[in-house]
Amino acid sequence: MAVGSAWSKTWTYFEGDWHEGNVPIMGPRTHAAWLCSIVFDGARAFEGVTPDLELHCARVNDSARKLFLKPTVSTETWIQLAREGITRFDKDTALYIRPMYWAEKEGPWVQAHDPESTRWCLSIYEAPMRKPTTGFSVTLSPFRRPTLDSMPVDAKAGCLYPNNARALSRRTPADSTMPSSATC
Repeated sequence: MAVGSAWSKTWTYFEGDWHEGNVPIMGPRTHAAWLCSIVFDGARAFEGVTPDLELHCARVNDSARKLFLKPTVSTETWIQLAREGITRFDKDTALYIRPMYWAEKEGPWVQAHDPESTRWCLSIYEAPMRKPTTGFSVTLSPFRRPTLDSMPVDAKAGCLYPNNARALSRRTPADSTMPSSATC
C-alpha cells in the first residue's frame, strides 16, 4: 500500500509547512516509534464550531511536560495553525484535530529520551461524528486502567492506548499467548 492511500482527507503541518496525506514523520530509530515517548490531544471541528480547542491545545503542552518532552509550540500557535488547517476542508466536514509531540532521540539511557530532540506536528483529518441514534455496546474488560505509579495517566500519552485496544478487541490475555513452539 502506498503511503497516504486509503486514508480520509488529511492535512498535516510538519517541519514548517502543510502536507497533504499520511505524511511520514518517524523513522525506525525514532524513540517514540519503539519506546512510545509521544503525546497528543484530540479536538473536534464540526458544524462550524471547535469546542474546547484552546483547552486541547493547552493540554498537549501540559502532557509533553509530564512525559519530559520539551513543548516548543505555544497554545496560541497551536490554535492559529488548527484554524488555518481547518480552512483546507469543506466547512461542513467533521474533523479530528491532533497536535502531537514526540522524542526523536534517546538520552543517556536507551529507555529515556532526549527532551532536546522533541519534534511536533499538527494533523487534521476528516472523521465523521458517530450518529447519536446508532448507539454502542458496553462490555466488561479484563484489562484495568493503569495507575499513576505505573503509567503517565496524567498525560494524554500514546503508551496508554494499547490497553484500550486490547479491551476493545474483546480477547483475553489467554487468547494472546505464544504457541508452545515459540522461543524468545
